[in-house]
Amino acid sequence: MNLFESLRVALRGLANNKMRTTLTMLGMIIGVGVVIIVVAIGEGATQRVTEAVNSMGTNLLNVTSNRNRLRIGTAVSRTSVASTATTNTTPINSLTLHDAETIAHNFTKTVDAVAPQIDSDLQIRLGSVATTTEVAGTTLDYPYVKKTDIAKGRYFIQQEMDDTLKVCVVGPTVAEHLTGDPHADLTGKTLSINRQHFLVLGMLTARGATATGQDQDDIILVPITTAMRRVLNRQALNNILIRCTSPEMMPLATEQVSAFLRNRHHLTPPFPQNDDFRIRSQSELMQTQQSVTNTMTSMLSIVAVVSLIVGGIGIMNIMLVSVTERTREIGIRKAIGATPRDILVQFLIESAIISLLGGLIGIGIGVGGATLLASIGGWNTIVSMTAILTAVIVSAGIGIFFGIYPASKAAALHPIEALRFE
Repeated sequence: MNLFESLRVALRGLANNKMRTTLTMLGMIIGVGVVIIVVAIGEGATQRVTEAVNSMGTNLLNVTSNRNRLRIGTAVSRTSVASTATTNTTPINSLTLHDAETIAHNFTKTVDAVAPQIDSDLQIRLGSVATTTEVAGTTLDYPYVKKTDIAKGRYFIQQEMDDTLKVCVVGPTVAEHLTGDPHADLTGKTLSINRQHFLVLGMLTARGATATGQDQDDIILVPITTAMRRVLNRQALNNILIRCTSPEMMPLATEQVSAFLRNRHHLTPPFPQNDDFRIRSQSELMQTQQSVTNTMTSMLSIVAVVSLIVGGIGIMNIMLVSVTERTREIGIRKAIGATPRDILVQFLIESAIISLLGGLIGIGIGVGGATLLASIGGWNTIVSMTAILTAVIVSAGIGIFFGIYPASKAAALHPIEALRFE
């Protein structure tokens, strides 16, 4: 019997039991569909992390203050964050504006620009509409360090920073919250920030969400001197953003900044355990996010693989039932000349068809589910051809693997015993 004839007989056998064949496919449909959706979510998350990191550059360092570690004399003790955030004086271990200025001046070979930042979530108001947003005090180098452009109007200048003027630059999300218009331009208008009137100088270009999902456009920038003296009434910085001269210089810049801060804050070994600051790079952030994404993808993939295995076991079970039901048919075919190889190939084709059809339907459901998540749920999903081809190969392979035992059992039947089977 040729391969075409075996395929025709296999299709006829499956068509005679449509309901049973459909139910047998369910395991493969669910398993393959879940695999496609999981891989699409994982690929989309990886792309989002990569784009978010690349948008700010791979040579960016973020120095933050470890405020729960406050030096008292030569010892190190624990205290609350709140106690350091509300005082008018700068705690010993806090990052200061002088720290940022010294780093920018002393390490010119490794540090390209520095943008200190002090921020807090505050209530803002435009007319009768109020909302809460992040108000960040920073310097003139912030747009360059963060790769942020001004869409309309202008950024504040050195004179305005020296005079602690109440001026600001607004993100598009803030404007949307205050006006209901995502394209609103607040340039020239006056905002109330923490019950003080600020003139809007310009609008920031939309940047979207960060790798952690934080909206980068929900922010108002003010001169750092204004934030310290008129808005937040504190000197301790939240963080210092450092743009290195190149990605290759980042390790050296990290060492230089660490040594400088340890010396300035009079820290004692061991390091980094006793450091009152933390330095993180964009590449570290990307690795952390990708690690979390890969872990979640792996866990969900295990569930999908279990579903595929269950589907394969279901195929084997149904094929064993089919062999039992068609024992007399097998005996007749062998009596008129069919070889054990013909019987083996026929049942393997049947199991492969069940698995392959289930896989193809699962691919359709997976692609549709990923598209639905992207359009309705707002998820960033990417359906790759590699995942689709892998799903097709795996589904067909599972059908053949789990069909070997039933097919071998059918091929091993003795013709006379098969003809006598009731």
